[in-house]
Amino acid sequence: MKKLLAVMAFSTALLVNAQTTGFFKPVNETALRAPSVPILVSDPYFSVWSPYDNLMEGSTEHWTNAKKPLLGALRVDGKVYRFLGKDKIQLIPIAPMAGVERWEASYTNQQPADGWQAFQFDDSSWKRGKAAFGDREMKYIHTEWKGDNTDIYIRRAFELADLDTNEDFYLTYSHDDVFELYLNGEKIVSTDYSWKNDITIALSQSAKANLRKGTNVIAAHCHNTVGGSYVDFGLYRGKKNAVKFTDEAVQKSVNVLATSSYYTFTCGPVELDVVFTAPQLIDDLDLLSTPVNYISYRVRSLDKKEHDVQFYMETTPELAINENTQPTVARTLQKGGISYVEAGSIDQPICDRRGDLICADWGYLYLAGVNGKGKSVSLGDYYGMKESFVKNGTLAPAKTKWITRKEEDMPAMAYVHDLGSVSKEGKEGFMMMGYDDIYSVEYMYEKRMGYWKHDGKVTIFDAFEKLRDNYQSIMERCRALDGLIYDDAEKAGGKKYAEICSAAYRQVISAHKLFTDKEGNLLWFSKENNSNGCINTVDLTYPSAPLFLVYNPDLAKAMMTSIFEYSASGRWNKPFPAHDLGTYPVANGQVYGGDMPIEEGGNMVILTAAVSLIEGNADYAKRYWDLLTVWTDYLAEYGQDPENQLCTDDFARHWAHNANLSVKAIMGVAGYSEMARMLGLNEIADKYAATARKMAVKWEEMANEGDHYRLAFDRKNTWSQKYNMVWDKMWNLNLFPNNVIGKEINYYLTKQNTYGLPLDSRKEYTKSDWIIWSASMSPDKATFEKFVNPFYRYVDETTTRVPISDWHHTDSGEWVGFKARSVIGGYWMKVLMDKMRND
Repeated sequence: MKKLLAVMAFSTALLVNAQTTGFFKPVNETALRAPSVPILVSDPYFSVWSPYDNLMEGSTEHWTNAKKPLLGALRVDGKVYRFLGKDKIQLIPIAPMAGVERWEASYTNQQPADGWQAFQFDDSSWKRGKAAFGDREMKYIHTEWKGDNTDIYIRRAFELADLDTNEDFYLTYSHDDVFELYLNGEKIVSTDYSWKNDITIALSQSAKANLRKGTNVIAAHCHNTVGGSYVDFGLYRGKKNAVKFTDEAVQKSVNVLATSSYYTFTCGPVELDVVFTAPQLIDDLDLLSTPVNYISYRVRSLDKKEHDVQFYMETTPELAINENTQPTVARTLQKGGISYVEAGSIDQPICDRRGDLICADWGYLYLAGVNGKGKSVSLGDYYGMKESFVKNGTLAPAKTKWITRKEEDMPAMAYVHDLGSVSKEGKEGFMMMGYDDIYSVEYMYEKRMGYWKHDGKVTIFDAFEKLRDNYQSIMERCRALDGLIYDDAEKAGGKKYAEICSAAYRQVISAHKLFTDKEGNLLWFSKENNSNGCINTVDLTYPSAPLFLVYNPDLAKAMMTSIFEYSASGRWNKPFPAHDLGTYPVANGQVYGGDMPIEEGGNMVILTAAVSLIEGNADYAKRYWDLLTVWTDYLAEYGQDPENQLCTDDFARHWAHNANLSVKAIMGVAGYSEMARMLGLNEIADKYAATARKMAVKWEEMANEGDHYRLAFDRKNTWSQKYNMVWDKMWNLNLFPNNVIGKEINYYLTKQNTYGLPLDSRKEYTKSDWIIWSASMSPDKATFEKFVNPFYRYVDETTTRVPISDWHHTDSGEWVGFKARSVIGGYWMKVLMDKMRND
């Protein structure tokens, strides 16, 4: 079989056809409103998004929802228009959060008497405890509260020595899960089932009027539904007379493509184009892994007059820490014709913090400006920097070093480009931002650098200089990839499918880290973002694989190699693969509490077969043939009618006799047969092919429910998506008799809701990666689009503004959980199907 990698290589022809100018017009315009737009992305830590329709509506965020502020403005003839983010609120503590003060409060876990939230309520019988309150695994916990379906009620008294209700007051809070909060008896916050960190809201006039000089009380109630529990809150006042970028630009358009997010604004008499580009070229491992992004900009006059214009971009050291209370150090420097502002934590605990909803707190953030006329960078007072730009269009004089030990002292790291007089022909430029994590992961008790560093031979400054010197060609290649991703998807599944894949690409790539082990093996590790924080989880590798199988199978292998090596080393000696290799960023061995024997065994064998069929040889499989044989024999022995085993959809409850899990086992056995034949082991191939076919026939008998097939063999009147069957169609094996696939597709069409096809008959929620897998079994493009259209509506309309959630309610369009995960690489299954079947 011809290699798909060769077919999809970025040829000279693509670069010739790519525009060499006009980087500010997307190669394809998109109508899809991404729930959160990638702004600066590279990996699970360097990850900044905008969860708004308009870029200036609010602060940019990490995928965890932690504020990671970027601020952009354009000064036109002396008037400043903010086009990106919102001015950071400089908060002065009155009753600070637990990161600053271990505040003490009264609390109870029992339902209190009516009026518990009132100012005058007597809480003397309640217990006393120090904040924060919750599960010990959460941050700043000093009073433990945990358990499913449990509650906590908290009353915090604080003193307000002076009171001016003309001031701005802000309430901050974190909670997990359902939360309500009262200030002196007035309800301020009420949430549904959600978990949020460090939310800041301004008090309304009525709430401020309820404040009193002297003693005040904040009362809160939190209900923990399941999993982790957490409560923390505080009250602050805003800094007086702070200079802000109040006037907003008018956003005209946004287009999200594979490598770039394109924005266009009107700023009074001029038009501003801004393009945020992550040069994550899937055929270039150096660029794919280099943690540097471009911010390109162009300004042109709209009224045939010339205008005096300055472009401003800013961030803070918050991008380099996990909690804003962590002390930071920033400095200015110049190297190789580039001016930098660098910032990072003082402590630099490299690879020390592990877990799920966290941000990096080691390594260094860089704001970089290419030296040239009118361009400069600076480090200084947060509001002083803005005051200088508003008054003069310049930056405040730079400090060589700035140490921060309090959040309210956080400095501005700023860039300005004085474009001078701008006419209708326009002027343009670019800057860069990046993150050097020093070491990326700990793998088998050894810290490893990112691939782009080549074991320390390349520095972050080398990387910036490379991207500066090759800006034109790299941007051309990014545009070529944007067009390729879009065009392949449109051909396979229509315009809406193309827009979904375009919006998904950077999310998939940025949920990984690329490096090599000490033997030189390429490793491509995912993080289980918002699902438990595991590293290199096999049942994330499986759904994400289609993107990499289409465009670079080496990355698919790079997700699997370490799992093979873990077993080959003897550190994992079970007859099936491990679930994971640890908790990101530490990969020293499985930490997950339960095994998934058929799930992970089927995943590894199927994907190895997929790689072999794409590459036209089984050389990779041959390296690990003994392990593949052990795992396949387990599938053959136990996969026909699985016991009560965990599977990747265990959030939906795991039932014994799972029919879709049985399909996975059957396809694993069939995949092993295909690889054996490629290795010339024809007798073995025939044996396992016969086993797979026999299992498939029996499966059809056991699961048959007339016009569809059951969720579990012993559960009548049930159904489920049989997404694992997609390989049977892709590989043209036709294992399952009596038109199983056709019956399933027809039945699924009767079960769709407004926002997609449910996962199975138990709940109305779904997994969107599996929708695309199931839909890829459709007999034609028109039928495939019937599944894509309601899913597109979900992405376009959901009120849950996070990087695409793969787990959502098909009736309401809200998420259930999971965000920013790599599994949506599975959206490329239809592209993979078409290329495999047409090759």
